[in-house]
Amino acid sequence: MTNSLDELIAEYESLQERWADPSLQEDVAAAKKVGKRVAELAPIYEAHAQREAAQADLAAAHELAELDPEFAKEEVERLTGRISELDEELDELLAPRDPHDGEDVVLEVKAGAGGEESALFAGDLIRMYTKFAERRRWRVEVLSIAESDLGGVKDATISIKRTGGDQSPAQGVWAWLKHEGGVHRVQRVPATESQGRIHTSAAGVLAYPEPEDAPEVVIDESELRIDVYRSSGKGGQGVNTTDSAVRITHLPTGLVVTCQNERSQLQNKARAMVVLAARLEQLREEKAAADAASGRKEQIRTVDRSERIRTYNFPENRIADHRIGYKASNLDMVLEGDLEPMLSELRLKLKASE
Repeated sequence: MTNSLDELIAEYESLQERWADPSLQEDVAAAKKVGKRVAELAPIYEAHAQREAAQADLAAAHELAELDPEFAKEEVERLTGRISELDEELDELLAPRDPHDGEDVVLEVKAGAGGEESALFAGDLIRMYTKFAERRRWRVEVLSIAESDLGGVKDATISIKRTGGDQSPAQGVWAWLKHEGGVHRVQRVPATESQGRIHTSAAGVLAYPEPEDAPEVVIDESELRIDVYRSSGKGGQGVNTTDSAVRITHLPTGLVVTCQNERSQLQNKARAMVVLAARLEQLREEKAAADAASGRKEQIRTVDRSERIRTYNFPENRIADHRIGYKASNLDMVLEGDLEPMLSELRLKLKASE
């Protein structure tokens, strides 16, 4: 741990000196890159500084043993425990982690089996993720949305971006939402059900990282089909009245990306190309990970839509994540964005199983 830690501390101090150089601010891209790396290293530097201070205090406590044995004993015990805690914290901070953890996320939510009820549930999921993002002070941007007749969501793509606060990779959007891909099942009495019977329907979620810088993926435009159409929505100023929405189909893979949020066709195409590049990069990484893990008992999880990952039971107010055996009777709170307890346990257990 020491060599790696020493190198990171030296890098942080060097970047801090560079950050203080006024000339750096003239290069916006470079300043942004340095600032991001400083934020990533800051928790390590802080934990290291606290450990160094605790060790100094421990040495002083040992020196006081002859003058005040009882006080020194208590201080030695307290500081020894604190140093042990900081060692664990540093081990966690230095442990290998997903390189995308600090990145933003694109979520695609699609209605599945269940007709109109599935579309209503897909809308509930979009609202749930939006509420969670608001609690963490992230920004949500709707890239495209197709609504159902009753106000549900047939298909939507949203971008969730971190805007401030703790900039460590462990608190990144991808670190929190990377495991949301899969089939989400709902059990409840639909609004369209006149007999009061409980129905089961589902919606699919696809999650993938959206790097700050577009992935360096070579895309042959001859392999793309680009369609333009009029943006859809609830009306008002936010909906374009021209054919500015863009749908891009990558013919070799069948991937489809749409964007209707921007004001012009060129802007929507540019954003859609960035999202497509992120999707293609994710596919490449998943294939490489699967190939590398072919001999492991538990392969790295992918966003397979056929996998039922979670059930939302409205009559019992119960949420269940089937991958880790998680159950809680607070579905109403989860739908209001209180996802931290479930996602924290999910992150911990799935990381331990890798």
